[in-house]
Amino acid sequence: MCRMTQQQSWTAEHIPDQSGRVFVVTGANSGLGLATTRALARRGGHVILAVRDEAKGRRAVTEIAAGQPEASLEVRRLDLADLDSVRAFAGQLHADHPRLDVLINNAGVMAPPRTLSAQGHELQFACNHLGHFALTGLLLDLLAAGDKPRVVTVSSVNHRQAHIRFDDLSGERRYKPMGFYNQSKLANAVFGRELHRRLSRSGSPVRSVLAHPGYTATNLQYGTPIGLWRLVLGRIGNPLLAQRPADGALPQLYAATDPTVEGGQFIGPGGMAELRGAPARVQLAPVAADPDTGRRLWELSEQLTDVRFAFPATV
Repeated sequence: MCRMTQQQSWTAEHIPDQSGRVFVVTGANSGLGLATTRALARRGGHVILAVRDEAKGRRAVTEIAAGQPEASLEVRRLDLADLDSVRAFAGQLHADHPRLDVLINNAGVMAPPRTLSAQGHELQFACNHLGHFALTGLLLDLLAAGDKPRVVTVSSVNHRQAHIRFDDLSGERRYKPMGFYNQSKLANAVFGRELHRRLSRSGSPVRSVLAHPGYTATNLQYGTPIGLWRLVLGRIGNPLLAQRPADGALPQLYAATDPTVEGGQFIGPGGMAELRGAPARVQLAPVAADPDTGRRLWELSEQLTDVRFAFPATV
């Protein structure tokens, strides 16, 4: 597995100065999103906390500001499982900001009972993939106006255990909560790599980078309603194996800020089995890098979201 040795000692202290740069972090009120927001604000970035619950977002701002009074933060409501909310968020951002430098597609839900989104899609696929696909497309022009702009999409080691059920995306015929979570994480990986292909072909200045946090103790594990998974992931796995959110956020922080990162790369923990450790380049599953799978998922996502990406015309 390919890893870059120069990343082995990388910590949040290595984040370059981010003064004047504008970030959107989805799911920024807790876990990896909160840790990412805190680290970016500490280095001078202006961070827009895109959260489903604005009250929780405001509490996160208060928590960060208690230790960083100079932090530049704003809270905006975004329900990724509702495409109407995604469009409203993007419209308001266009009204208030002339550019966006980095979009971090971090938010996610994990292993709920089968639930449908406002538009009738399986909830995990809707929130984890379709919402981020639509959000990225709707903000692409603001990103193109940014300074060294990037899209960071957060996947998981679980993407390697998955396949995309193109014939049963809603789980109507058969639904397994963790199986559909893994599917959504594979969709994230496929999307991030396909976005890189299309940005590169068009000559866009935007870079698409993928990241995963390894095994990190967040409310995803405790929040899953399935008793066995809650026990295995939360009560047993977290104390024994999991790293802190501040450490789990390092791969996406590296992907978002390090000047050596290139489009199309996948950044994860460099330790054993990629469960923990300093950021390193890691491998995507072959299916995630497959152009035919990327094209098929992209076209389907356009149909399901009614969002088309406005790439620059190729010269």
